[in-house]
Formats: sequence, C-alpha cells, structure tokens
Amino acid sequence: MVVRATLDVKRTDRYVTKRLLSSPSPNEGGPVADRVAIVTGAARGIGAAVAQRLAADGLAVALLDLDEQGVLDGADKIVAGGGRAIGLKVDVSDEEQVNAAVEKVAEQLGAPTVLINNAGVLRDNLLFKMSTADWDTVMNVHLRGAFLMSKAVQAHQTKEGFGRIVNLSSTSALGNRGQANYSAAKAGLQGFTKTLAIELGKFGVTVNAIAPGFIATEMTKATAERMKISFEDLINGAAQTIPVARVGQPEDIAHTASFLVSEGAGFVSGQVIYVAGGPKD
Repeated sequence: MVVRATLDVKRTDRYVTKRLLSSPSPNEGGPVADRVAIVTGAARGIGAAVAQRLAADGLAVALLDLDEQGVLDGADKIVAGGGRAIGLKVDVSDEEQVNAAVEKVAEQLGAPTVLINNAGVLRDNLLFKMSTADWDTVMNVHLRGAFLMSKAVQAHQTKEGFGRIVNLSSTSALGNRGQANYSAAKAGLQGFTKTLAIELGKFGVTVNAIAPGFIATEMTKATAERMKISFEDLINGAAQTIPVARVGQPEDIAHTASFLVSEGAGFVSGQVIYVAGGPKD
C-alpha cells in the first residue's frame, strides 16, 4: 500500500515507500541492491532519469526537489515498479532542510551512501545585465547545495566505509556566452569534485563529475523560449555541431551515473566525464 500524506521536511513528512519482498541479485561489478541513493533536482529531466535508472539497478532512492508533486510522482513510479523510494520537498541551499532531509532518508530507507548532486537553475544573462540576485541564486543552488548535501551525506558514507558522490557539471564550465554565473558554478563543481575525491578516498568514497553537453530537457526547452525560437530548431541546430549528430537525452546521463555509482567503478575517482557526443577540452 502506498502512503499518501503531505510531505515537507519542516512539517509532517510525506513519503512513498515500499520494501521489496526480495532484493534482486546485482550484476557483476554493478550496484549492491541494498544501497540507498539520494538524487537532488529529481522532479524532472536528468534528475528524474537518474533516479529511475538507479531504482532499476536495485538501489532505494530518495528524490529531492522543490517541486513536491514531481518527486512524489517519481517515487510513485518507482514503487509501482517494485522498488523503494521516497519523495521530499527540499531547498538544497537551506542547511536546516538539507540536514533534516538526509536524516529522514536514513530513517525511512537506510543510510544514504550514494549522492547525485543534480539540482540546478538557470539565470542566464550577459554580464552587464546580470543582477546580483541572479548570480547568488545560481551559486547557492549549484555550489552551496552540493556542499551542504555532500557534507550531510558523507557522515553516513564514512561510517559505512562506502560511498559514491556524482556531481553534475556541464560543458558550460568551459565558458558559454551569457552564462557567467552558470559557467562559474559548473567549473566550481569540478574543483569541488577533485578536492572531495582526495579527502574522502581513504574512507571508500569516490567522487566524480558528469559534464553533459546539450541534453533535451525542460531546462533547454526554456532556453529556446528565451531565445524566441522553437525547441525543434534549437535541437536541430545543436545536433549539427555534435559529432554523433544528435543531442543528448536524460537517459544518456543516467547510464553514466549508473556506472559511476557501481561497485565496478571503485577505482574511478576525481574525474570529470564529458557526456557530450564528442570530445571536449
């Protein structure tokens, strides 16, 4: 039976959870079925795809996002498929909410040892038009959010002697017109990744980053709207510049995340993997 109540980490918790009658055997070198993962920004797009993929791999998954209904629907979908999941409404830039959410995950699903820092926002503009608020919002969600989530989760990872952190960077880290804030935040996540890999490696924790290229999501659709062109035209134009002649899909990132959190990726750490359909410097 699926529990349907109101969730807010500051009020009564609303969650969706269902235990598997029997855990599936993991693939050789794959994820251990009893691991617990947290995916931020999981209401849609890349985050939603990663959450679904990790659930299919046998992990219990906590979906975090400001969009409460989105994560609850995502959790419902996982539960309907026989998995375990909870959906939590969380502002990852708020330390109190982050700590409360991580503890709730530990209570409901078990110690979280896998973390996907995916939550992100866009506030694009040229430098002379960019407001301080737009700069701060992007930095708070991407960098402060990843810092707070990683700090809260690492306490469980180091205690368990196992952990996987995957940070979502971007090809924009290499520079992109009109994205001084976003590019700086995504480049910062790469430095954050390499530093945590050094600090946490001795505890059995690997830390890597995925840097997607053009991925067809609601976020890139909103970019087309801001540019006053059709999403189809934006996709077609982008595909012409990509060696594999297509844009990416959220599932492309989910596949990479699945590998990085697996047991078989235990010797891969401190890396930035560009998933962009071609080489990036």
